[in-house]
Amino acid sequence: MNDDQSLLTDAAGRLFGDLALRREEDFTTLWTLVEEAGFPLLLVPEADGGFGGRWRDAFAVLRLAGYHALPLPLGEAILAAWLLNRCNLAQVEGLTTIAPRVEGVFVEGRFTGSVAGVPWGQEAANIVALLNGTLIVLSCGDSVSIEPHENPAAEARDTLHFERALAPNAPCGIDLTALGALIRTAQIAGAMDAALAQSIAYANERVQFGKPIGKFQTLQHNLAVFAEEAAAVNCAGQAAFAAADKYDGVAGFEIAAAKLRANMAVGVGTSTAHQVHGAIGFTREYSLHTLTRRLWSWRSEFGNDRLWSQRLGDQVIAAGAAAFWANLTERSDA
Repeated sequence: MNDDQSLLTDAAGRLFGDLALRREEDFTTLWTLVEEAGFPLLLVPEADGGFGGRWRDAFAVLRLAGYHALPLPLGEAILAAWLLNRCNLAQVEGLTTIAPRVEGVFVEGRFTGSVAGVPWGQEAANIVALLNGTLIVLSCGDSVSIEPHENPAAEARDTLHFERALAPNAPCGIDLTALGALIRTAQIAGAMDAALAQSIAYANERVQFGKPIGKFQTLQHNLAVFAEEAAAVNCAGQAAFAAADKYDGVAGFEIAAAKLRANMAVGVGTSTAHQVHGAIGFTREYSLHTLTRRLWSWRSEFGNDRLWSQRLGDQVIAAGAAAFWANLTERSDA
């Protein structure tokens, strides 16, 4: 980590930690603080008014967002700004998020249809969506109606309907699902680390049969496995973000491997965390659920185990057995 990234993560850690403590406050108030700090423009070049960061920087920031269970769509806003810049579209005012699912038609610059699973769609000013190789920018003020929905972590995942909404657009060959999965991988890495730290702290504080439960060998073993899973997600995530830097965001193999590995780790990490905490871990008053409910939600967002297993397998089969090891070692040098 260089000096610039250290300054970036220090600032992010302080801000996100403060916002996590204020999660019950008004959304607009919290988001304004993030926007004023410039984090949504992290991947936009300085010449275009952004921070000029790399994907590696985005991993460090989004990992901290996951660690603090930040109740804001920072990853989505970072991705939306990057997509607009990469496709030579102007940045737009206000919170801009992304649409994981799109159904409809885009004719003569106008979109009719719906976008679903939109993070904080009710709060957003704009939505970036990808339809048949075209990136479109929808103003939420043009929506016909909004259906509020939530994921298991109570994060907004709304559906918005549009009727002949005028939308700036540009050709785009980017895989939005893959980049969404990349963001979720970084958040999962951070939340896994936070849940592990909280579990270790509780194990060292909770006394049973005259000594901290963390002294029992079985529990130590379970926490060690948890730590291995968290480390694996962090390694896979860093490799995927490094590949995104190398291949300008087009890193399908690395992203598939990272998201699949992260999804697999979530089950082990969350079950261990709740087993260590016992009944208290399931209470709303205790903070563990802010991490584990997000982990359960993020595991299925932007591709579940089946999707990424299929994509990974398809790429390996297409390359052929003789190319497997050579491709794997070459990509690991990203």
